[in-house]
Amino acid sequence: MLIRLRLLLLLLAGLPAVPSRAQAVDTTGVTLVRPASIAGTKKAALLRVAVPSVLIGVGVLAHSPKVNQTLCQAKQDFQAETQELFRGFNSYGIDDYTRHVPLAMAYGMMATGHRGERTAVGFTLIYLVAHELDEGVVSHLKRYTAEPRPYNPQDFSSFPSSHTSQAFLTATLLHEQYGRQYPWLSVSGYAVAAATGAMRVLGNKHWATDVLAGAAIGFLSAETVWHAYPALTKLLPQKVAHKLLLVPSYSPAGGAGVAMGLQM
Repeated sequence: MLIRLRLLLLLLAGLPAVPSRAQAVDTTGVTLVRPASIAGTKKAALLRVAVPSVLIGVGVLAHSPKVNQTLCQAKQDFQAETQELFRGFNSYGIDDYTRHVPLAMAYGMMATGHRGERTAVGFTLIYLVAHELDEGVVSHLKRYTAEPRPYNPQDFSSFPSSHTSQAFLTATLLHEQYGRQYPWLSVSGYAVAAATGAMRVLGNKHWATDVLAGAAIGFLSAETVWHAYPALTKLLPQKVAHKLLLVPSYSPAGGAGVAMGLQM
């Protein structure tokens, strides 16, 4: 069972991969897209939805022995092994901040004049909508499953991991905004997101299935809103989109807000 969970981790690591579309140029200079590449792109898109959905489903099934004894036992065995190997691990609250690091990296690139796939306002709108979608799904699943946390059986808010979902949401948006131009940013963003999830498990705050499902939810939330962006742009005047800079801000107490700047 532990091997199966590790295989799921490997599947999760493959989520950020974006297949390139094969193209050919005919003698007239017109760029053509091979039909096989179109089919391959559709298949890849289907996998990018199917794999995260499976991870969420596995987490739901594993939350109680009454639902699935095998998966639930595997989850508990994995946690027991992890705690034995990393007994006393303490992240000292670092995971509270690393979930926002990919987002800070994206705004840092924008602030230093690096042009991304979307404008600053467009990127911010995508983030805000994706964040609300992610929070809605996570909070509903927490209430529905009422999964006890590993370290506190009286706390029924374990599944899925909100920290991990936020980390993978911001890492996916960073990837979409800058990953094609700067692949190292994608690698860095997803590495930070994976580290966030790992710290939640090593610190005994979440089960491995909580983290896998959280990563899948964050990824799907970001991808859904990112690809729906063309419809959102119709609601924004172009002049405003190019002159405004909206930056999410966070307070140590956990509050959130938005800072706005106007380029004259």
